[in-house]
Amino acid sequence: MTTVRSELEELYRKEEDAKAKERLLLILRVEGDGLVPAHAAKELHRSRPWASYWLERFSKEGLDDLRDRPRSGRPPKLPLQVIARIRSKLSESKQGWTTKQVREVMAREGGGVIYHHKHIYRLLHKWGLELKVPRKRHVNTASKEEKENFKKGQKTF
Repeated sequence: MTTVRSELEELYRKEEDAKAKERLLLILRVEGDGLVPAHAAKELHRSRPWASYWLERFSKEGLDDLRDRPRSGRPPKLPLQVIARIRSKLSESKQGWTTKQVREVMAREGGGVIYHHKHIYRLLHKWGLELKVPRKRHVNTASKEEKENFKKGQKTF
């Protein structure tokens, strides 16, 4: 029992992934200290089903499977070669891009694939590119005459 505990403690100290470290702490408290899983879950501010899931996964698959498994996610609509071409085209420009401009480039280069402007914004951020920042404009500016009258202290109304 002491070798199991010392082995778990050593793994806990070496682990860098925060989620895996938390799961390892659960295993350490239950397997190493003999704590009831519900009490260990409460100490970690987690639910009992969470503790049951990770204890069962540990018993079936061992310590190596305490880390998150890779997730596939939804595949991109554009092929990776097209994405690389669009990305290089956008990064060559010294100016920023609007999402509308990027959308047009993607539709042209990607064979009509159209992404939502919010997704384009996320992609640009992920690629480290900047959006064009519009200059501030004063919509309701006063005329020169009104400005001069204001400076002189005259009333214009």
